Amino acid sequence: MAEYELEQGGLRDRPSVTAKVYISATLRSFFDRRTEVEAKGHTVREILKDLQRQYPDGAKLMFDENGGLKGFIRIYAGEEDKTDVSLWDDDISGASGILLLPLVAGGAPQEALISDERRKAESLDDEEVERFNKHLLLREIGVKGQKRIKAARVVVAGAGALGSPVIQYLAAAGVGTIKVVDFDQVTLGNLQSQVIHGVRDVKRPKAASARDTIRNINRKLNVEVEQARLSADNIRSVIEGYDLVIDCTDNYQTRYLINDACVLSGIPFVFGAIYQYEGMVSVFHYRGGPCLRCLFPAPPAPGLVPTCAEGGTISPLSGIIGSIQANEALKLIMGIGEHLDGRLLRVDTLGLHNDLVRVEKNCGCPVCGDQPTITEVWDFDYEEFCGLKEDEQEEPVEGFTPEELAHRIEANEPIRLIDVREPHERAILRFPGATAIPIGQLARRKGELDPEQDTIFICKEGKRSILAIRTLREAGYKGPMYNLKGGIDAMKDIIFSNEGGWL
Repeated sequence: MAEYELEQGGLRDRPSVTAKVYISATLRSFFDRRTEVEAKGHTVREILKDLQRQYPDGAKLMFDENGGLKGFIRIYAGEEDKTDVSLWDDDISGASGILLLPLVAGGAPQEALISDERRKAESLDDEEVERFNKHLLLREIGVKGQKRIKAARVVVAGAGALGSPVIQYLAAAGVGTIKVVDFDQVTLGNLQSQVIHGVRDVKRPKAASARDTIRNINRKLNVEVEQARLSADNIRSVIEGYDLVIDCTDNYQTRYLINDACVLSGIPFVFGAIYQYEGMVSVFHYRGGPCLRCLFPAPPAPGLVPTCAEGGTISPLSGIIGSIQANEALKLIMGIGEHLDGRLLRVDTLGLHNDLVRVEKNCGCPVCGDQPTITEVWDFDYEEFCGLKEDEQEEPVEGFTPEELAHRIEANEPIRLIDVREPHERAILRFPGATAIPIGQLARRKGELDPEQDTIFICKEGKRSILAIRTLREAGYKGPMYNLKGGIDAMKDIIFSNEGGWL
């Protein structure tokens, strides 16, 4: 196995020190599903070298084929960012622990986002004084702060799990103009965590449902709805003229769209992300501060890190993280307190472990650095950036449609089904006859496969299974491999001749 960048250093000839390494939830399947592990070393390089020895699959995840740390991983020692390889030999013996932080994701503001002129143009009537009396009693808010809230214009991108608490708390706080952007419809499965919607909203557009909830909270607010999927063509016009954007989306492609559009439009945004029991919050591009690309130059490969739709989340987590996002937004609007510009808050609700780490501005950032290469949103190919396009030089991944796979199963053809989902996903819905090998174990368990037999890989949506095939190719497996197109989701409506239904 390659020693990556670690081969330049080694364990030093001095008494060993054991450090705690905290593993973010999205990486745990590559580290025996551990929340934290122990590694020996005085420096980041020594600790990573020991981690590589203990968890070779985790090392493959973290480093690319050229030995560099992948762009969606950050390394922190305490609050200090030690991601840059030039810092890997610093002595970190006194750090409280090491955090491996992948993308799923200070100080006091100098002034409010809402100017004095806009604040003075607002007034509070008797009903508003009564409604917001708890704010008016707070010295940091008072009448001036509440007027700033009333004058604010905020875009909430996403009316799902994170958007639910954000939208409701912004409305309850009296934010004057709220624009809700979402293209999707409410489903029954949304109601577990998307508390802005109810049973009567199932099959309704989420944006329309959110609008009705806002009006039920406060009919005096100006509610704008954009029932559209954010794209490079519309993102700038959607956010133009607004003071703040709150990112409540659930996919990497849209997050980078929002980041680039906000930077190019000069608008700060509040970032939030959740996965299983863990979430993160930050403020990006506030008065020249770092942006999302400064922290995570590139997203993980499609399917490598599951979304919350694939990996699940506990219901209250979206409320916790969304509430923090709303709180950050209100502080920015009023210009009070400390905020998360230049810092990222990670919350682990299962292990009761929180981290507040620094986020440094990257002078080489392609969108907000000294010499930006991304100058227009529409000039950037987001599908290629997110790895959604197939590399012409890479061997294509062949696949079967659900109907084709069903035909082979009914014909009792000699095929092998491999389910690369995680155990908690299979507990909800099992694929009959499939062998379970989570994607993080494939390389070391390739000997269990028969290279003389067709092997079909399955996951929830047909993305991780493509990554599984490519992983095995890199590991040297030569047998015929196929992907189930669309995954188990696309297989649900298949009817077999000897059954009333399937899955």
